[in-house]
Amino acid sequence: MQFDFDAKIEGDRSSSFKWGSMLEHNPQLGNEIAPLSVADMEFNTPPAVIDALQDFLKHPFLGYTQPTQEFYDACLNWQKNHHNWNPTKQMLVTSNGVVPAIFNAVRTLTEPGDGVIIQSPVYYPFSLAVEQSGRTLVDNPLKVVETEDGGHRYEMDFDDLAQKCADPANKMLILCSPHNPVGRVWSAVELRRLLDACFANDVIIVADEIHDDLIMPGQSHTAIMKVADPSEYAKMVVCTAPSKTFNLAGCQTSAIYIPSPDLRKRFVDGRTLLGDFGMLNSFGYVATTAAYTQCDEWLEELIPYIQGNYELLKGFLSSCMPEVEVYPLEGTYLAWVDFRAWGLSDEELESFMKDDAYLYLDEGHMFGKGGSGFERFNLACPRSVLNAALDRLAIASQKVRKGL
Repeated sequence: MQFDFDAKIEGDRSSSFKWGSMLEHNPQLGNEIAPLSVADMEFNTPPAVIDALQDFLKHPFLGYTQPTQEFYDACLNWQKNHHNWNPTKQMLVTSNGVVPAIFNAVRTLTEPGDGVIIQSPVYYPFSLAVEQSGRTLVDNPLKVVETEDGGHRYEMDFDDLAQKCADPANKMLILCSPHNPVGRVWSAVELRRLLDACFANDVIIVADEIHDDLIMPGQSHTAIMKVADPSEYAKMVVCTAPSKTFNLAGCQTSAIYIPSPDLRKRFVDGRTLLGDFGMLNSFGYVATTAAYTQCDEWLEELIPYIQGNYELLKGFLSSCMPEVEVYPLEGTYLAWVDFRAWGLSDEELESFMKDDAYLYLDEGHMFGKGGSGFERFNLACPRSVLNAALDRLAIASQKVRKGL
């Protein structure tokens, strides 16, 4: 391999949000225990990005910024070359993150009291964006179905979705594609059915496609804009970013595609009312451009490494604690694991993980209905880190599993 994903990040990690949260809970923990919670990576940032930032700092400009043509070209060509649809420069609106963009879309494209549909269990800022803006949270829960091998996977409940979309009070749906935390990569057929349900009832779709590059071998992501007819673009917002793919969350940069001039104006005007003029930090433009133009090989090597970590997790738990089910990972680097067989409350499960196993994960109940009893494992880490975490889990679990 050209890139070393086994290498650990060196230096002080206290400025990291997930490391800081872990150390706040237990200041005695050292660098030998890494949290597997918040969705950024325990891998070094791609060398080409670091080189680009170092070159930039030789002749830096750290004043107010605007998107460069190189930035636009990098974003647009990435979508064309990797996701097979053709956005234009006019569609692209910059944002300092996908989460701020979703909050802004809910606030500017709906009215107070309007219903906004989510598909739980799902990334928890979706519900925050709805509830904190005075909109009505409407849940279209995913349903669990049994697979041929006796396991389980998630599917959309299209009958329930059709009913929710048909309610004239509901004006927007926030789609997670690929889905965080359950790891589904939606098929073109599934996305088309969702589009039909929404557009038949004039429901705006805000699609979070931030994990669209993190697709496991044998799977294929379908950009929702590839499924939609251009005549349907007027009711669509697509949120993308290099942050998950290339570990650039701290650069706070994203590319939001809004084809409709009306929706785009409302989105931009609403952002401006908050004093946000769409300026990214200087490093964000440089890092994004380098990631989208020089890091294909890095990504090609990353994907099988993540898959290897998933197979390690699945095999380990199947052998040591077969009552714990690891759901299929089609996309993202986040594994969804069912601990409900242990019979612990959410509080007991979280306490066990943190205080007994020294495992800092994202608790399933954070993701809403259907998440209780689950844990989300961040697999974007060196294999030695995951092995150590699983060893701690196996030792700590002996007591809780005695009664099974």
